[in-house]
Amino acid sequence: QVQLVESGGGLVQAGGSLRLSCAASGVIFSRIAMGWYRQAPGKQRELVACITSGGNTNYADSVKGRFTISRDNAKNTVYLQMNSLKPEDTAVYYCNYVERRGRSWYALGSWGQGTQVTVSS
Repeated sequence: QVQLVESGGGLVQAGGSLRLSCAASGVIFSRIAMGWYRQAPGKQRELVACITSGGNTNYADSVKGRFTISRDNAKNTVYLQMNSLKPEDTAVYYCNYVERRGRSWYALGSWGQGTQVTVSS
């Protein structure tokens, strides 16, 4: 059974930084693509960034140049470094393993608890 545990969220002022972590178990981590999603109040969950098993990355336009996704296969962990945070980045952040179909990425696992990120202005 796949288990995903997110951590690292918190309250930060605009312009600040946070690093999120997602520990995965129950999967052959090195072989799967991973993604970070976020859901703000009243909005749909959106894909923020993803990283393939080979280390190729993709980002939503809203976070390009500010967020960096990375992975440590030895630790079965994927990270999201978030810099220059803005109030509109406030959301619950989730990780999941993903699959690309055509031009889109799809989450394959169950959602964890997520980690809250709040950016104050």
